[in-house]
Amino acid sequence: MAEPMTSLESGVQAHLLSAVLNPEQVRLDVWNRLREEMSRLEARHAAGKVEPEHMEQTLSLFAEVHPIERLFVFPGEARLLRLAEMARRHDIEELAEEVRHLVGLLSMHRDRACLLSEADGPRASGAIGEVGPEGSHYFTTLVVDDMAPEDFARVRHGMVEAQRGEKQFLYEMLQVRSVEDALVAVLVNDDVQVCVVRQDLPLRSRSPVKQLRSTLEPILAEAEKRGEEAGVVVARWVRRLRPHLNLYLVTDESLVGRELHTERLFDRVFYRYESPTELNVTVVDGVRERYRTPFFDALKHYASRPIGNFHALPIARGHSVFNSRWLRDMGEFYGPNLFMAESSSTAGGLDSLLEPKGSIKEAQEKAAQTFGAQRTFFVTNGTSTANKIVHQTLLEPGDVVLIDRNCHKSHHYGLVLAGAHPLYLDAYPVREYAMYGGVALSTLKAKLLELKSAGRLDKVKLVVLTNCTFDGLVYHPERVMEELLAIKPDLSFLWDEAWFAYATFMPLARQRTAMTAAKRLAERLRSKAYREEYRAWRARRGDVDPASGGRALEDRLMADPDKVRVRVYATQSTHKSLSAFRQGSMLHVWDEDFERRAAAPLKEAYFTHLTTSPNHQIVASLDLARRQVDLEGFAMVKEAYQLAMRMRERVREDPLLHRYLRILDAEQVVPEVFRKSGLNRYVGPDSAGVDDMTRAWSQDEFVLDPTRLTLFTALTGRNGFEFRSKVLMDRLGIQVNHTSINTVLMNATIGVTWGSLSFLLDGLRHEVERLESMLFQATEAERRLFDGKVRAITEELPPLPDFSGFHPAFQPSGGVGEGDLRSAFFMAYREENCEYVTLAEASKALESGRPLVSTRFVVPYPPGFPILVPGQEVSPGIVEFMRKLDVKEVHGYRPELGLSIFTESTLERAASQGGREVPEPRTRGPRPAPAGNGPVPAPH
Repeated sequence: MAEPMTSLESGVQAHLLSAVLNPEQVRLDVWNRLREEMSRLEARHAAGKVEPEHMEQTLSLFAEVHPIERLFVFPGEARLLRLAEMARRHDIEELAEEVRHLVGLLSMHRDRACLLSEADGPRASGAIGEVGPEGSHYFTTLVVDDMAPEDFARVRHGMVEAQRGEKQFLYEMLQVRSVEDALVAVLVNDDVQVCVVRQDLPLRSRSPVKQLRSTLEPILAEAEKRGEEAGVVVARWVRRLRPHLNLYLVTDESLVGRELHTERLFDRVFYRYESPTELNVTVVDGVRERYRTPFFDALKHYASRPIGNFHALPIARGHSVFNSRWLRDMGEFYGPNLFMAESSSTAGGLDSLLEPKGSIKEAQEKAAQTFGAQRTFFVTNGTSTANKIVHQTLLEPGDVVLIDRNCHKSHHYGLVLAGAHPLYLDAYPVREYAMYGGVALSTLKAKLLELKSAGRLDKVKLVVLTNCTFDGLVYHPERVMEELLAIKPDLSFLWDEAWFAYATFMPLARQRTAMTAAKRLAERLRSKAYREEYRAWRARRGDVDPASGGRALEDRLMADPDKVRVRVYATQSTHKSLSAFRQGSMLHVWDEDFERRAAAPLKEAYFTHLTTSPNHQIVASLDLARRQVDLEGFAMVKEAYQLAMRMRERVREDPLLHRYLRILDAEQVVPEVFRKSGLNRYVGPDSAGVDDMTRAWSQDEFVLDPTRLTLFTALTGRNGFEFRSKVLMDRLGIQVNHTSINTVLMNATIGVTWGSLSFLLDGLRHEVERLESMLFQATEAERRLFDGKVRAITEELPPLPDFSGFHPAFQPSGGVGEGDLRSAFFMAYREENCEYVTLAEASKALESGRPLVSTRFVVPYPPGFPILVPGQEVSPGIVEFMRKLDVKEVHGYRPELGLSIFTESTLERAASQGGREVPEPRTRGPRPAPAGNGPVPAPH
């Protein structure tokens, strides 16, 4: 069993946001400065004006880049030392030419340039563009071994010789000589895919990278204190920081110790370097296995075979398209491979998504391993369907669900289908920006205790929360689950991570993903240390029930390890943040009772909601998205974080941009009560230091993911919808997902480039320059009009539409707050039960005291959560909010008619029947029309 997360690990992981943003960029910057310095040095040399201080400047740049250059293959330490020796000999012309050549190769090919730069090696090449065979993939094998340089050269030579004939996976070996260097290399060198570790080596580096020294020092000090073997320290921390890498141990012992076997830290153990061929085959095979995409490979093979198409899919093989006189442009646009890969067959290796036994089953197993789940299921109808599958799997009619009212609408529809009763919880409001945050842990605990007092705790089955939210609020799932399980040990959890699939591949964010939290919580609960801590905690409390009263709200609760079963589900929109086609999603499971309690219901739910004709291209894209992030997720997500930080920095530091546009930071969207760490912002004055980040990401109840760039637009006089449509879309051609009354949300995903960031910043600056010029020339009346617009979306915002509660007719428990959503939903199917009121009429009716109860979900989109649900009472605040909505797409609301509400007589009848309407007797033939001018009833 892997060791549970310690406070040391939590702190180190939290340091990593700061750590990964600096060293590699510093390295590239120094190499570019060296190239510029060479140009100046050449000019001085031509003029005969080279002074000693000029050479000292060059040598200082070599010294500056040396600690980190040792951690890369190209140009690498050996070339760097040769360049420094040229500088000492004043070989200026040769030095300048070599530096320009190396920087050019580095910029174009990064470490892969090592494949073409060895003039005397077996893979030598003369042309810059020839970097290995066509279609080949390069990676770095990190050798963590303090062997002498001549011994490493011998091992490397044997491995290079063993690679002869390999065309697809090419690698170079990089030696580091200490634990510290190994961990830094893993963090900053994205090309590292394999670590070969020697048991016995020094802990600390002889030439440390200063930016990471303080981050890694606690690891090294803890290892010294515990007397751990260096190889074990490397392996344990590589597994935590980049768990997808292949790890191999080289030992001088014929049999390794029990610790290595029990922790399963290494993929394989080698006795010394006795067989370079076997080590090479293992290295290549490990990367090849991670690269392999079972279903996509099967699909490519299927498309290449000569197959007669007699099944019910005319478009397959493309004959109905390419043989058409009227549809050829479709074939030209999409290309032939799309049609060759179309099939409704589950034979020939393609497998069935509903009953996977072959390539899809294997693809899902690989995805589970990559995302840290026990099981993973592919979904081709989006995360909306994945959510409904989980609801149907875990719930029975009448079960109670604690759910954030701001969850995506699919959860609410899922509850209708399952017949479960939602108990809606409001997230904390961020009124200045017309958005909600997350549901406080104290709110969740208070509601569970209220249900316990009402005798309803046994009916509570599921907690549904969004992690992370549209606006980037991230929960502390491990703490939330532990404390709620202390009150009700058999709770299940559904974490909607539709926008958070990338988090697994960033050490900082991974600790707050549902699957990682579930695994760690399960390991902690089963550990001897937790049992001892739990007994001591109970002893301090005396006979007080852990799930009792105010003390439970104030204290940090511990779950009883003998009662708890960890049951956690996470749904992710792979297409939203990774490289999958639209509607491609994954459902991840960490459920200790899955086989006994969930396997059969999940299969039925899968059959219920998934099509029998899944799109094979979506399934293949999920397989491929898994491959990509397994091999380069760390690099791509790290760059997305870097890009987001730079965007925040540029907007804050540009005086003109900052005058009209702000990117919201933690201090704006996370109340101080949830930020015990004191972290206020990521960039700018008083920005987060390493210690602040350590405390925030390991301890704070909520943190803000920096890749969510919420742009406050109110100071431009434009609301969020107007800024998105008129500025971003119409003028700049920039697409964004979400707006509020005064904000626009932009996501720094793995698909955003530095070029697109520059384009966005230039466009925003042009817009504020235009605005500044307009205001400078504005008349006094025009200025007053502008100020009024700003005031309307900063100081005169409508109240947020908190959940007003279910009407008593739809509260089966009588006052606890849960609602019979299903009864209300289907009651509205009968037209005579419903009527429409305009928003103006609704205001007057509420003033007169008449209850108005919604018959439908009313969902502004985006963001896609309901402000009204069937059976919910309409409040004055909700009406006012709707009148000021700035989005044009509001599902469930018809502006020409108004809100659909239940008639008063329907509510009276429903209340008398406890929310269940008595059906009229069935009669043969049509029912009679009602008297007067009432609505015509719908057909029975």
